[in-house]
Amino acid sequence: MDDFQLLIDLHKEGMRQGPGGDAQTALALELARIDRRAPLKVADIGCGTGASTLMLAKHLNAQITAVDFLQEFLDELTSRAQQGGLADKISTLACSMDDLPFADEELDIIWAEGAIYNIGFEKGVSEWRRFLKAGGLLVASEITWVTDSRPSEIQEHWDAEYPEIDTASAKIKLLEKYGCAPIGYFVLPEDCWVERYYAPMENRFEEFLLRHKNSEEAMAIVQAEQKEIDLYNRFKDYYSYGVYIATKI
Repeated sequence: MDDFQLLIDLHKEGMRQGPGGDAQTALALELARIDRRAPLKVADIGCGTGASTLMLAKHLNAQITAVDFLQEFLDELTSRAQQGGLADKISTLACSMDDLPFADEELDIIWAEGAIYNIGFEKGVSEWRRFLKAGGLLVASEITWVTDSRPSEIQEHWDAEYPEIDTASAKIKLLEKYGCAPIGYFVLPEDCWVERYYAPMENRFEEFLLRHKNSEEAMAIVQAEQKEIDLYNRFKDYYSYGVYIATKI
C-alpha cells in the first residue's frame, strides 16, 4: 500500500479530516444570515467524510452536492447520510476541485471547510466565484496567521508547507479583489484542533499501525502526523483556521 492509500486508511474513519466543529459550522451559517426556508443549491467542496455536509443538510432547505476527489470518503459520507436520514438532500461527486462541472451562476452557496488550500485560497476564490449567483455566498476556512509576527521555526514550516498562509487582512483583501464582499469572519478555537481532529486521529494510530504490521511506511505516516500535532501544541498562539464568509457582488 502506497503512502497515499495509507493516509486515506488513517483518515477515512474520522468525523473530520481537518480542524473544525459542528458548533463552528452552525456559527458560520448564522453569520451568513441564510434564509433557511428558501430552496437552495449548495456545493460542499472538499467535503471529506461529510461532517460539514451533514450539518448543512440538517439546517438548510437545500440540495447539496458533496464534492471530494476521494471516493472512499464519499462512500463514508453516503453511509452517514443514510444513517441520519439525510440521503435525499445530498448527492456526491468525485472530482477535483480545480475541475468542477457546475454552470455559471448555478449555486446559491459554496462551502469549503479546511479544503481550499488544496488549490490555494486565491485560485479557489477567483475560479469558484463564477459558479455563484449574484448575492450568493462563499464560506471557506483557511489556515491563517493570527498575529503580525511569529517565531522563525513556525514561519519556515508553513512557508514550506503552504506559502499562501497569511493574515486575515490579506485574505479579506483577496476576497474583495475578486468581487466577494466579506460579511463575517472568526477564528477556530483550540478545541476544533485538539478535541475534534487531533485527539480522535491519535486514538486511531494504534489500530492503524496494527493493520499495517508496523511497516516503515505506516510508521512514517504516524510520525509526520505527530510532528504536525506537536508543532500546533507549541505554536498554537500564532495560527489557526480563519472562517471567511463573503457574498458575491
